[in-house]
Amino acid sequence: QVQLVESGGGLVQTGGSLRLSCAASGRTISEYAMGWFRQAPGKERECVAVISWSSGVKYYADSVKGRFTISRDNAKNTVYLQMNSLKPEDTAVYYCAADLLGQIRLRVGDYDFWGQGTQVTVSS
Repeated sequence: QVQLVESGGGLVQTGGSLRLSCAASGRTISEYAMGWFRQAPGKERECVAVISWSSGVKYYADSVKGRFTISRDNAKNTVYLQMNSLKPEDTAVYYCAADLLGQIRLRVGDYDFWGQGTQVTVSS
């Protein structure tokens, strides 16, 4: 089992930045692909960014490309999401997830472990 705990969310103005962290415990996540998803009220959970187990491949949703950066520190068992130039439409609960396959996948059902989420609110 892997436990994931997100942190770093909060309230920020349009154009601001936040850095989300996802700390894993229970076992190493070095062989897992790690994804960040978000869910806004009344909307489905969507994939924002994914990083492969080796950090060699990264995926970004078109809506965040050029503004968000996903990274991982396997020594710290932690994954990050740097969010810059935030917009009101980025407002959502952000979730960290782990995929045993280790490669880039985008569907919610592909992921084996989930964190509890952290709220990000961008004011206009």
